[in-house]
Amino acid sequence: MALSRRTLIGAVLALVALAPMASFAADRLNPNTASAKQLTSVPGLTAPLIDAIYRGRPFKTMVEFNATVRQVLSADDAAKVYVNLFIPINLNTASKDEIALIPGMSSRMVREFLEYRPYTGMDEFNKEIGKYVDANEVARLRSYVTL
Repeated sequence: MALSRRTLIGAVLALVALAPMASFAADRLNPNTASAKQLTSVPGLTAPLIDAIYRGRPFKTMVEFNATVRQVLSADDAAKVYVNLFIPINLNTASKDEIALIPGMSSRMVREFLEYRPYTGMDEFNKEIGKYVDANEVARLRSYVTL
């Protein structure tokens, strides 16, 4: 079956739109499922912290995981780790504190995330958060969240 040119162009544009999100999240690990070998590859994690992560699993929320990490790392160092190691947060149920743990979040953006609840889908998230940041930043932020 041959695809029309319009259908093909639409499919390509959809893939291009998703590409930034895939590149942001592709290498990020979930601390609840990452192997010891994977955790050793995360910059900023020490052997004692990796042991503490294993002992604390499963973490119910990112806030709970953060409490373990912050026993060893400063807030700035933890934020650097969260670029590579993060529990995806649910947009409709995450606490303000949990949303604030997304690397690079400002208090204004935390308020914007909360303001548009409940989200009915990721398209709504893209539209609403896209009012405040460019498409690349929406994709980066989207890579930390789920519904």
